This record gives sequence, C-alpha cells and structure tokens, in this order.
Amino acid sequence: MSILLISSIFLVIIFLFSSLVLWRINTRKFISSGTVASAYDSWTQDKLLERLWGEHIHLGFYPLNKNIDFRAAKIQFVHELVSWSGLDKLPRGSRVLDVGCGIGGSSRILANYYGFNVTGITISSAQVKRAIELTPQGCKCNFKVMDALDLKFEDGAFDGVWSVEAGAHMNNKTKFADQMLRKLRPGGYLALADWNSRDLIKTPPSMLEKIILKQLLEQWAHPKFMSINEFSNILITNKHSSGQIIFENWNSYTNPSWFDSIFEGIRRPNAILSLGPGALVKSIREIPTILLMDWAFKKGLMEFGVYKCRG
Repeated sequence: MSILLISSIFLVIIFLFSSLVLWRINTRKFISSGTVASAYDSWTQDKLLERLWGEHIHLGFYPLNKNIDFRAAKIQFVHELVSWSGLDKLPRGSRVLDVGCGIGGSSRILANYYGFNVTGITISSAQVKRAIELTPQGCKCNFKVMDALDLKFEDGAFDGVWSVEAGAHMNNKTKFADQMLRKLRPGGYLALADWNSRDLIKTPPSMLEKIILKQLLEQWAHPKFMSINEFSNILITNKHSSGQIIFENWNSYTNPSWFDSIFEGIRRPNAILSLGPGALVKSIREIPTILLMDWAFKKGLMEFGVYKCRG
C-alpha cells in the first residue's frame, strides 16, 4: 500500500472522527420554541447555510432521469409544489402566508413569479432581518417574527397558506395545522411539505432505527416526527378544512438533496473558507446528521410528505 494511500485513509479517519466528536458535543435538542429560534438565529448569523444552500433553506426537487443543479433544484421545488397544490390557480394579488419562511427565498418567488402579496413568518429574528435585507424594493413581501403555533392574524385572512419543512419543529402538530387552516379563507389553498417518519406504529423501528431517529431529533431541534398518514388525518378532521386532503411521498424527487448539500461544499470551497476557520468546523459538524438523513430517507424510515387541501 502506497504512502499516499495510507495518508489519505488516515486523513479520512481523522475527518470522520472529528465530525462525530463535534456532532455529539454540540447537540441542539428541542426544549422549547426558543431552542428552534436560537438554532436558526445561529445558522443565519454565521451565514454558512446561506453560502452553501443559497436563499432556499429546504430540499430541492430533482426530476427523474434529469440532471439539475443543487440550487436550481430548490427553485424547481417551489414551482413544483405551487403547481401540484393548485396555488397557481389563485389570481395575482392574492394574499399568501408563508409559515416558516426562513430568509425569504420561497416568499420572493411566490411574490415575483406568481404576483402574490406574501407575508412570511419565522420564529427567528435573525432570519427576518436577513429576509428583509435580501428582498428588493417593489417585491410584495413582508416578514415578521411570529410563532407558527400562535399566528397573530384574523381568521380567514389569507387566500393561500404555504409551509415547507417547518412542521418538524412543532411540538404540537394538531395546533400547527389548526393555526394555518384558521387563517385560510374558505376555498383558499393550503400547500405544505414536511419531513415525516414512516408509520412507526404499523412498522415499529428496530433498535438501530430508534438510535438514528433520536439523533435526527436531537441534532436539528426537532421535538418529534409524525407519519404522513397521521398528519393527513389531522388535516382531514380539522373543522376549518374542506376535509378533502391529498398527500404524496416525494422521497424520490428530493433525496438527492442530501448528498448534493455535502458536494456543494466541495464544489464551492471558498463559500466556507471565506468565512474563516470556524465555518469549516461548523460545516464538518453537520455532515454526520446529513448522512443519517440521507440513509433514513433512502431506507424509508423518513418520508418527504406533501399535502394539499382547500379551506
């Protein structure tokens, strides 16, 4: 075995060991909504996530048998969910609420491409600040710090409600659904996407799967996961919905995002290095969770649920 190969193997081992050490000593276990706010404040202020993922802090949509850029896939996801959910049937000028808006990437597409008047809410004050900074004058978006479990709007105030990958952070999924549906006018459109576990009652997790689920919860401030069927039943039985819920599992379209998010750091190393050595440490710290997410979604332990219904 050559010295170069031995050195490479040694470096990989050191890299993986360092990642695991950082991962275990810096968990972000959910305690309250403040835990989620703190995590997203930190991710936003260090700018690492934005540098690597761009304006869209969500997974991408990869059309089957078609190559697509990591960031382009994220934009594609917004258009696919708009079309699938029927949100594009709303006329220009319609009022749309973006629940868990991040730094406003999806909100700006909804406003600029579809002509909606968009209100984005997030529990992170740092995200609101950055969303405002990124939004040009004339874009019909406004952003507010607000808890998704306590929406400060009148019932029926919006023609459409949009939420992508926010529900996994909610410790009360029933209240989360109720808050969104209350704010949706009768006949309005709900478009929602989220990370779900498989039905763990119907198919109980193995010991390994329990360990992996525990890590996925603790590393990114998630209180609990729910299956697609469980959450769809919450929507169906809510008195503010039409009761006609359609849902799908988009794993096959979104799974490439996980490895792509790691490769993005390799393709664009300056995005990390330009932020200083601390950014490199932070990026390494996220790799084990991303790899576990990739494994869980590919094995069907986790599922990417999309939901649509009318108010």
